[in-house]
Amino acid sequence: MKEKIEKYNRKAIFSTLKDYEFTCKEHSYIEVTEWNNGEGFDVNVCNYTDKTIALTHGEFKLIKKLIKKLEE
Repeated sequence: MKEKIEKYNRKAIFSTLKDYEFTCKEHSYIEVTEWNNGEGFDVNVCNYTDKTIALTHGEFKLIKKLIKKLEE
């Protein structure tokens, strides 16, 4: 059985962190990359450590809702 190999481009957006986090390192950034299937995205935060968070759109929606409730 031959495996299916697919090549594709992914949508991504990038910004330095310096305008949002005063304690960040000089070359700190955040990059958000959409999954190829469109069901979610990866968030890569490069500051003092390199962190990657993978979220579906539903998970992200709930996190935003919970944070909003926390801030009330």
